[in-house]
Amino acid sequence: MNTVVWIAQGLLAVAMLGAGAMKLSKSKAELQASGSMDWVEDFPEPQIKGIGTLEVLAAIGLILPAVLDIAPVLVGVAAVGVVLLMLGAAATHLRRKENQMVPVNLLIAAIAVFVAVMRFGPEAF
Repeated sequence: MNTVVWIAQGLLAVAMLGAGAMKLSKSKAELQASGSMDWVEDFPEPQIKGIGTLEVLAAIGLILPAVLDIAPVLVGVAAVGVVLLMLGAAATHLRRKENQMVPVNLLIAAIAVFVAVMRFGPEAF
């Protein structure tokens, strides 16, 4: 089961790193022009950069503490952070009537719940 949890952690980390890096490397206008991030019009650029930073930190927190064996409890904490980020994203998409994105947010949140439960419970380090 540990292998399954590691795979879930890796998938979450890749998703968070990709999304966060995009928000950090592109301007608000570039993100909005991409067509897939219309929600950015509701947020100031510093807040978008803050969300991107949280996503990158979550990606790091899902992997490095366990690999380095330094405070591995932070893996579960990072997973809880991903859940909160995804619930916020789902709420934003629902408010904006972008319903096609909500299942993606909820799927990522569900994977993060799985990682959190397993890392705080039976598959803790």
